[in-house]
Amino acid sequence: MPDSSPQCRTWADLSLDEFFDIAALRTEVFFLEQRIDEPELDARDREPTTEHWWIADDRGPATYLRVVVDGTPQPGNRDARTLIGRVVTRADRRGEGLARRLLAHVVERHGHEPLALHAQVYAQPLYAGLGFAAYGDEYLEAGIPHIGMHRAPTSPSASAQGARVG
Repeated sequence: MPDSSPQCRTWADLSLDEFFDIAALRTEVFFLEQRIDEPELDARDREPTTEHWWIADDRGPATYLRVVVDGTPQPGNRDARTLIGRVVTRADRRGEGLARRLLAHVVERHGHEPLALHAQVYAQPLYAGLGFAAYGDEYLEAGIPHIGMHRAPTSPSASAQGARVG
């Protein structure tokens, strides 16, 4: 069985097989399950500062997310330059806390800076449990109700303590 600890790689460090497996998971969930008909893969995946995070099992990535960094905060992201997105968990592994575990590692690494994400409304409690607060009005993104969420920066030691998972 593959190592189930969170993996993090930039584009330059991803193998072709790793990115293929990540793209397959994102396609399975976003296109086939959620029927999103907007581009899913984009140039942000290949930016040198983008981090690809996942936890794998014997079938490949069970959960995944990416972290992108903007030079300046973008409209809708408050003061955050760092944006978490493309959070996805394979159907057979949902309900196990994998996404929360992965997010906690991202917060541990980046919690000293403001973080933003565009949450599907139903997933808002997941992010709130990690210190994200909703802001603004709900809106449609790719035909699905979303809400902006922001996490204020914490000191590096407080961030590491607050994000630790078993």
